[in-house]
Amino acid sequence: MIDLELLKYLESRLTPERKARFDSVISNRTKHFTVATEDVYQLHNTSAVIRSCDVFGVQEVHIVEERNTKRIDREIAMGSQKWVDLKRFHSVNDCINSLRESGYQIVATTPHKNDQLLSDFDIHRKSCFFFGMESKGLSQEVMEAADCYLKIPMVGFTESLNISVSAAIILQDVTNKLRQSDIDWRLAEQEQLEKRMDWISKTLKSYDAIVARYYQNKKST
Repeated sequence: MIDLELLKYLESRLTPERKARFDSVISNRTKHFTVATEDVYQLHNTSAVIRSCDVFGVQEVHIVEERNTKRIDREIAMGSQKWVDLKRFHSVNDCINSLRESGYQIVATTPHKNDQLLSDFDIHRKSCFFFGMESKGLSQEVMEAADCYLKIPMVGFTESLNISVSAAIILQDVTNKLRQSDIDWRLAEQEQLEKRMDWISKTLKSYDAIVARYYQNKKST
């Protein structure tokens, strides 16, 4: 449980502008939709997907690194990795099982004989959008586990988009529709409090020392 008195004290150390920014961003965060990248080879692609998730209010990103294991490119992510929760998996099946336990349907973003257009996607179900390796796309495991297949309509000579571009297009569309719906899509109150505390810990310099001092002073009063 979050110590609400501590949270209030820590928030008092933020600038009014920063606190207002936290208030605005947290009110638009969601776990109704999430994203998973599967063995994406180019580091900047995963980083750009994380950045898009932050921009469009998606709180969690699932990163499967069964073959390719790399650190996030901080320059491309532009610090967004601090504000978005990254969940890493060494097996795509472990990732899928974890998502199903959390109530998500698996959405494979790839052309398929049973695919649907982005404009027809039903936003009501909790969904995880899977994006695959640049050259090969999604694995057979994801394709077989998918509950539905989603594609972005394209009318040019090129048959595919960069995965970070695809993620941005899909997330902008579904989150915009979500915010105009009557779906209860926001983070739960406890989740919001936990995120506030997490973001403050990544914002305040000497956070641990400040917290230690707070409890020391509280004991002495």
